[in-house]
Parts: sequence; structure tokens; C-alpha cells
Amino acid sequence: MKLQILLLALVLIAVEANAVKQGINATIPALIVFGDSIMDTGNNNNLPTLLKCNFPPYGKDYPGGDATGRFSDGRVPSDLIAEKLGLAKTLPAYMNSYLKPEDLLKGVTFASRGTGYDPLTAKIMSVISVWDQLIYFKEYISKIKRHFGEEKAKDILEHSFFLVVSSSNDLAHTYLAQAHRYDRTSYANFLADSAVHFVRELHKLGARKIGVFSAVPVGCVPLQRTVFGGFFTRGCNEPLNNMAKQFNARLSPALDSLDKELDGVILYINVYDTLFDMIQHPKKYGCCGKGLLTISYLCNSLNPFTCSNSSSYIFWDSYHPSERAYQVIVDNLLDKYLSKVY
Repeated sequence: MKLQILLLALVLIAVEANAVKQGINATIPALIVFGDSIMDTGNNNNLPTLLKCNFPPYGKDYPGGDATGRFSDGRVPSDLIAEKLGLAKTLPAYMNSYLKPEDLLKGVTFASRGTGYDPLTAKIMSVISVWDQLIYFKEYISKIKRHFGEEKAKDILEHSFFLVVSSSNDLAHTYLAQAHRYDRTSYANFLADSAVHFVRELHKLGARKIGVFSAVPVGCVPLQRTVFGGFFTRGCNEPLNNMAKQFNARLSPALDSLDKELDGVILYINVYDTLFDMIQHPKKYGCCGKGLLTISYLCNSLNPFTCSNSSSYIFWDSYHPSERAYQVIVDNLLDKYLSKVY
């Protein structure tokens, strides 16, 4: 009898180890995401803003070919990470009016295209600020408690993976409106300090496994290269990339300190280097580079610059990567960082 129990225990251990190895989630009940268009799966659809994409050709490679409000040809990182965790193939937008209580259990994204850490960013763009996303998160937890009980809410808070992804819109757009108050370095520092404050507030609400994306090389997105890099050479906007690097240089050690200070796990996730390498060496990743000024309403089925074979390109429109590029980024980074939150 003892031998049978021992064998059963060994089998269960082997199954769990294999589940983790295969990306099947055994300990993380939900994925909760805050941020901007990189993680938005449709929260802007019903907002009074121009920053939405619930129309073709967006979503042409999404299951069913539906334009769901994701700024890509298909899925976005929030979806891909949810799949990597073994939760679901797609992560719902919290503002989706058709969500049922049970749809909340595996997580949601509060992300809103056009937002940032600077409250002015969301105000200018008429979208949901990251700070308002925290308010919606409180509402989300209240719904979990009401429908599934205090214990389930506690489990989600303590064991879910929380992701925070922002800064691009602040750096690329709002800085110009704030230049009378900040120089480039001080504005990047202000954003990094705001990100740390956001993580503190999220931790106060009970989150214990928090990952924060670095700024990306926003000066290298097609829009910036077309407008500021010279029409023929299309080099990166280096002053903008330098602001992103300054943001990262300030944020990374601050989050390391916060990780030591607070209980739980707080991670700085370096996306900058991977995406920059993809942009500089696209063929290394089996991709091409393309994109001029197509974004949001400029990206439509009538635009001759819209690519038909989007999976071959890093960028889907002039600002947002394709699902293929997102998948490469997720595959390159998540194995490295997820091991720290299990």
C-alpha cells in the first residue's frame, strides 16, 4: 500500500513538472494586465476617441478574422501570455459589455490604447488612464468577491500574474506638451517614478506577482522613422530612443529595490533589447520591415501600404507589431521571467 502511494505521488510530481515545462499553468489562476495598445484587446471600442481599431483590416489574422479592437493583425501580447500560462488563447477586455462573471476568473486586461503614466496623456487622447484602470481593477475584485467569494478573490490577488505596460505614448507624444516643464531626462525620470508609484498602489490592493515592461525603442517604430529619420534613410529617432533608455535606466533599479522592500515578486521585464534587435536584424527572426504612416483609421482595406502577408513583417501598422513579432518577443522573454513567478 505504501509503495502504491509513493508511486502515485511520483506520478503526480512528474505530471506537474511536465505541465510547467509545456507552459500549462499549475499555480497562476489569472493574468491581469494594465497599460496601452500593446495589451489592449478592445477596451477603446466604445470610448469617444479616434484611437480604436474595431474595423478591417485589423484582426484579419485573428481567429474568425474579426476586428476586435486589438491593434494588430491578430492577437496581442496579453493573449499570447495568457496562452503561455495555460489560461486561455485570448484575454478579454474588461470593458466588454458581454462579459459574464465566469469570464473574469482567468483574468482581464484594462489596457487602453493611447494611455500612459502621465495623466495628461490619457486626457489628450480621451482614453482610460492607467490610474483609472486601477479603479476598474477595484471594481473587478469586488465582482469576484460578489460572485465567487472572498477566498477566490484572495487567490487571484496573491497568485495571479499582473503585468504593467506603458510609457510609449508619454514619450512619443505627451513630452512635447510637457516640454515647458521638463527636459527629456527629467520627463523620462518622472515617468519611471510614476511607474514605481503605480506598482506600489497595485501592491497595496493585494497584487503580489507584478511584472513591469521596460520602454521599447519607440524611436524606431515606422512612424518615427518616416517622419524624423529621413524619407530615404528612415533611421531611428535617436533622441526619443535615448528618452526610452533613460526611463529604463531609472526604472530597473527602482523596481529591484521595490522587490526587496515589498513581499511578493516585482520584475523589471526588458523588452527594449529584444525588439531593437528584431528591428535592426529582421531577417534573423524570419521577418521583413515595413510601414509608413498607417495607423488606426489610416490603416484600412483601401490603403495600398497595408500588407497582405502580415506574418512576414515585424510591424503591422506604423506603430504596432504583427502577431508574429509579438509571438517572437513573448517566446524570447517569458521563459526567462515566468520562472521567477511560479
